[in-house]
Amino acid sequence: MRILLNIIWLIFGGLWLALGYFVFGLLMCVLIITIPFGIASFRIGLYALWPFGKTVIDKPTAGVASLIGNVIWLILAGIWLAIGHIASAILMAITIIGIPLAIANLKMIPVSLMPLGKEIVDAGSDPRN
Repeated sequence: MRILLNIIWLIFGGLWLALGYFVFGLLMCVLIITIPFGIASFRIGLYALWPFGKTVIDKPTAGVASLIGNVIWLILAGIWLAIGHIASAILMAITIIGIPLAIANLKMIPVSLMPLGKEIVDAGSDPRN
């Protein structure tokens, strides 16, 4: 079922969302100081391509630098990416088949707003154990 949902996701919005993350990632990599934001954007872009079967967890080593970076990210890219997720979720929720995709889109908003200090892992696996 995950593979089917991921294929439908990719066709009906995942590709465009991932491209948005990749564009922001390239923009962030222009300046040397914002390369960590670019790497985070690329990581989330890959998650946006194939989200079903993955989950986002907090990194236990995240500290104050992640918090400061997340505030900067929120201003530079996070709000725009979250708006993209909301618009995509609204369009996907129009059909009954698209409702699970819309829910997945809404679940991606927190990581699009605050990506630093997060890790994307397979669902059911918890590397903290």
